[in-house]
Amino acid sequence: MMLEVRDLHAYYGKRHILQGVDMQIDAGEVVSLLGRNGVGRSTTVKAIMGEVRPQGSIKFKGTDIAGLPSYKIAHFGLGYVPEHRDIFPGLTVRQNLMLGIKDTTRAGKWRLEDMLDMFPNLAARADTAAGVLSGGEKQMLTICRTLMGDPELVMIDEPTEGLAPIIVQQVGDLLAEIARRGVAILLVEQKLSIAMQISHRVYVMGHGRMVFEGTPAELKANEAVRKEWLEV
Repeated sequence: MMLEVRDLHAYYGKRHILQGVDMQIDAGEVVSLLGRNGVGRSTTVKAIMGEVRPQGSIKFKGTDIAGLPSYKIAHFGLGYVPEHRDIFPGLTVRQNLMLGIKDTTRAGKWRLEDMLDMFPNLAARADTAAGVLSGGEKQMLTICRTLMGDPELVMIDEPTEGLAPIIVQQVGDLLAEIARRGVAILLVEQKLSIAMQISHRVYVMGHGRMVFEGTPAELKANEAVRKEWLEV
């Protein structure tokens, strides 16, 4: 098992956000974390990554990482793409991508050429300051920079938020390519269509805990869960 989370709790001040979250992800598996805004999905990935103080057990490849600094967790092989598209606007696209490399002594699954081949938009602007990119291009750059660190599991928070449909499809294609190369994915996503297309399993979250775990087909068949926890 690659990632195992047991009885995870987290607080913002006195607010008890995560109330005993359990989840697991196997090597090479694509898992989506679904739910309405405000139920704790982003807090879950932040707690795993060390950006929110966790209480409980978080094991990555058998090592307990709960409470470690984020940079140490990243070096274990866990990648994280936050929802706010955190790029370095004054650096070029190429420089942003190169900053993602964690180990220069060995070749990883992803090379700079891979990223530019997959995304002609980024290739055309490789030597342009990243700050002038569109929202969709910034999202692509953020995901690609994380992949340059050669993670074994990448957690991606709301990658399609606010993007045009054609860019949403490109993000979906990239996620499918990440999975094809054997990298596990934990996807936090509002759009059911992408999650249902690429996921092996899905979790549904409600009020700080998991309320459903199963395959996309099982979720599709469970109208009660969809109505209570997903539909607006």
